[in-house]
Amino acid sequence: MSRPPLPPFTAESAVEKVRLAEDGWNSRDPARVALAYTPDSQWRNRAEFVTGREAIEAFLARKWSREIEYRLIKELWAHDGNRIAVRFAYEYRDDSGQWFRAYGNENWEFDADGLMRRRIASINEHLITEVDRKFRWPLGRRPDDHPGLTDLSF
Repeated sequence: MSRPPLPPFTAESAVEKVRLAEDGWNSRDPARVALAYTPDSQWRNRAEFVTGREAIEAFLARKWSREIEYRLIKELWAHDGNRIAVRFAYEYRDDSGQWFRAYGNENWEFDADGLMRRRIASINEHLITEVDRKFRWPLGRRPDDHPGLTDLSF
């Protein structure tokens, strides 16, 4: 299975890869998102270590069952060969209605077929009020005309 764009990444193909990842995560479809990773992909997500597509799918199902109305923006930070670094922010609410915003960085490493074999994520989050939300598009893919992280001064 191949997931273009493929490494080695150019500036343009790295931006495309980041947007495709953002679109996938904004689908909140764990099975769809897990297909972007190698069968033995290794993750560090905060202090949790996850290995393999099945574990990734289960992790994402748990995540999105708790993180209601999840919306994410990713932005390319750097790229080299088969590696991409991104920064991101996402907003969600919990089942009590409390809103949160999370910020973080991810380091990605891809195999020759464009599947991610390693993901290292560092994430911090804080409470926000509903009025402080910035990510207000309808659930799903972020519209092309919606501001990105730099535009929002994040």
